[in-house]
Amino acid sequence: MKYLVLLGFGIGAVLVYLLSSASANTELFARNFPYLLAVTGALVTALLVLVGYQIIQLRHKIKHGVFGAKLTVRLMLVFGLMALLPGAVVYGVSVQFLSKSIESWFDVRVDNALGSGLNLGQAVLDNLQRELTKKAESMALALADQPPAAHIHLLNTLREQSGVQEATLFSERGKIIAFAGNERAGMLPMIPGNTILWQVRQQQPYSRIESIPNRGLLVRVVVPVNLLSFTENIRVLQLMQPVPPKLAKDAEAVRTAYQDYQELSLSRLGLKRLYGLTLTLIMLLALLVMIALAFLISEQMAAPLRALAKGTRAVAKGDFTQMHPVHSRDELGILTQSFNRMTRQLAEARNAAEVSREQIEKSHAYLENILANLTSGVVAFDEQLQVRSINPLAEQILDVTAGTLRGAQLYQWGSRAPALAEFAGEIAAQFKLHGDISWRQQIEYGADGNKRTLLVHGTHLPSGVDNGYVLVFDDITHLIKAQRDAAWGEVARRLAHEIKNPLTPIQLSAERIQHKFASKLDAADAETLTRSTQTIVNQVSAMKEMVNAFAEYARTPTVQLEAIELNALVREVLSMYEPGPGMVLNLAADLPQVLGDRKLLRQVIHNLLQNAQDALADSHDPHIVLTTTQSESGVQFSIADNGPGFPPALMERLFEPYATTKPKGTGLGLAIVKKIIEEHHGMIRIENIKPHGASVCIRLPVAPILETSV
Repeated sequence: MKYLVLLGFGIGAVLVYLLSSASANTELFARNFPYLLAVTGALVTALLVLVGYQIIQLRHKIKHGVFGAKLTVRLMLVFGLMALLPGAVVYGVSVQFLSKSIESWFDVRVDNALGSGLNLGQAVLDNLQRELTKKAESMALALADQPPAAHIHLLNTLREQSGVQEATLFSERGKIIAFAGNERAGMLPMIPGNTILWQVRQQQPYSRIESIPNRGLLVRVVVPVNLLSFTENIRVLQLMQPVPPKLAKDAEAVRTAYQDYQELSLSRLGLKRLYGLTLTLIMLLALLVMIALAFLISEQMAAPLRALAKGTRAVAKGDFTQMHPVHSRDELGILTQSFNRMTRQLAEARNAAEVSREQIEKSHAYLENILANLTSGVVAFDEQLQVRSINPLAEQILDVTAGTLRGAQLYQWGSRAPALAEFAGEIAAQFKLHGDISWRQQIEYGADGNKRTLLVHGTHLPSGVDNGYVLVFDDITHLIKAQRDAAWGEVARRLAHEIKNPLTPIQLSAERIQHKFASKLDAADAETLTRSTQTIVNQVSAMKEMVNAFAEYARTPTVQLEAIELNALVREVLSMYEPGPGMVLNLAADLPQVLGDRKLLRQVIHNLLQNAQDALADSHDPHIVLTTTQSESGVQFSIADNGPGFPPALMERLFEPYATTKPKGTGLGLAIVKKIIEEHHGMIRIENIKPHGASVCIRLPVAPILETSV
């Protein structure tokens, strides 16, 4: 590496000397420059290979974390900039100096004059081309105004009026229709190519100056002739006009002189490039040598620091036993002493921190164990209402995944879980309203169809312990639901007891009045008496049915569980109906038996099917789908219809008495169905179907498979 760097310096110096000698002696330059260029190129290539190899090694060292690699990168950048910045200035000045010196060898005014003459000739030719184009467009308009049969005779007249040497009329496919020319025109017209014809058919005129053997320079213009005929839409008009010989000769002379002058200027460009290439090689040599020096110097500077780097890595891994001897009194020795002192202090601090950590971990584990086994959800906040900790039961009650709310402020809950936005707003309002005073509130949580009732208790931590807030809440949805069901059951029992007793005497009295007085009244009064007594009897019968329904709701059903084929039970209930074209059965094959009471499940299917038919009473296209499927948690049975669905306001109260959409309904059907399904340890779910319709799905447990011995 050292020898290559020294060789690079030597070759660079020789290059500069030979360049200065070649500038004063053209013969010496022409004879020795190729060899000089070859040697310099070989040296640059060798340095590029060497520097590239060192860069690959440096990348490998950085990837594996070898100490001193990043220092090498910095030194390489610094040395590279030190060589590049002044070198770029010198390079730019030298290139500009050489360019101006070589340019002074040539007369710039001659170059400009030749260029101006060439432009002047081109402008005259462009003017001829434009004039001929105007004549062609004028002739095309004149031809378009005449019928196609008159074009042959009219073409020569228009040519003579315009003073054009040659005019030809083609069809749109290039077939010659008419040709007119003076005595200098050729015997046959020039046929335009397919590309020219296609361009003209696109209503785009063609105009060019072309050199034709034996005819000189000619201006060709081809334009469309738009016809009004039904048999032919367009024709093509071509005009040919020769460029004046004197003008063509002068233009050719100017072009030839300009071309010759440019060929003479090639030697100037070559000389510029040769000098520029030499300067570029010198610049590359200086840059590569400086980069190579950066590698050497960085290696020497990094060697004394490796011992400290090794000790630092050991300390980072927790080994504080590394002690390095001090061999010098300079800054590096002071740094080594400081490192040894630091390792001793770190070892002592680690021992003290280990004891404290064990105590904190024990306290934290004890607290976590308590929070994890609480039957209530607990959330701890800091002063800014940011979550410090939350126990798993709180995440389960709020129906969020683990870690969703950790570290989030209360007002950010809605962005992480949209269902929590209203709940979080209510909690924040309560904390703001009560301040340091504890409060208790019953809050509804969840979306429609899955609302929960939470009993929430919030308090502010004493400032002597820690600033912040604690939120404790319990899910009392099932408790409130059980209380509501018990209250409705008690109401149903009392209604059945108080109303049922007088119904039979009322009915018998009405029938006795009719039987006794009907024969003693005239026909009109007898009919009124009969109608009135019949109304009483019908209303009493309706009240008996309602009382029986309340009694059935209040009475806990006695379930006699057995293995039942659910598909067979569904078909048995359907046999009592008249299945129409709108009723569809999707019964799964190989459905396992369910564990249930045949009589009660028959009543469930009957009630659900009757509700679906009642919902479709006013529908013009009724559609009911009965489906049975098997899932991981049991067997599912669902009834779906395309009726109006359930009102959203009743979705929370569908299983409560008097929650009905029927004008004469008691609202006990779904309540009884739910009670029966719960006695079977099953589940019922109701949902509306978009765009319209409703679906009721029940899930029943699978009957255990009994092993039989053969």
